[in-house]
Amino acid sequence: MIDGSLPRLEFWCELQCPDCRTALDDVRALRAEYGDALPVELRHFPLEKHKHAYAAAQAAEEAFAQGLGWPYVEALLARVDELGTRGEALLVEVARETGLDAEEVELALIDGRHTLIVDADQAEGKAIGVSGTPTYVIAGQRLDGGASQDGLRARIVEIIGGRQAS
Repeated sequence: MIDGSLPRLEFWCELQCPDCRTALDDVRALRAEYGDALPVELRHFPLEKHKHAYAAAQAAEEAFAQGLGWPYVEALLARVDELGTRGEALLVEVARETGLDAEEVELALIDGRHTLIVDADQAEGKAIGVSGTPTYVIAGQRLDGGASQDGLRARIVEIIGGRQAS
């Protein structure tokens, strides 16, 4: 990379996915190791089998708009099992707990202001071959997580290491 910065890491995630909750540990570790030098972007890939995943993606986008996206995503993924039973009520509760304007999150779910972002992510994900979550894309390489995260963080670090010298 010309400016010496690291490539962007796309974390294709579904906020009702237990495997994404597990993958968050790797994302946290990478963010702790590389800080702001490694831009990590959450990309949405809600799956039809999880009925609250699409609303969760919209709520997360509102959280990012309010400047608390990652804290919200982390808090929500910590309660992924509860999301399946409580749905939108949990999305608003977690918004309140993380310091967001919960009423604005609720309104965003009603007015659909973030649906274009979620739809665009999902369409792009399908176009590049994302079929499940978690999936990572870094330096043009797609790494599929799914049920096993084994070795993925090491592979990401390897890719980053190969790119630092450029």
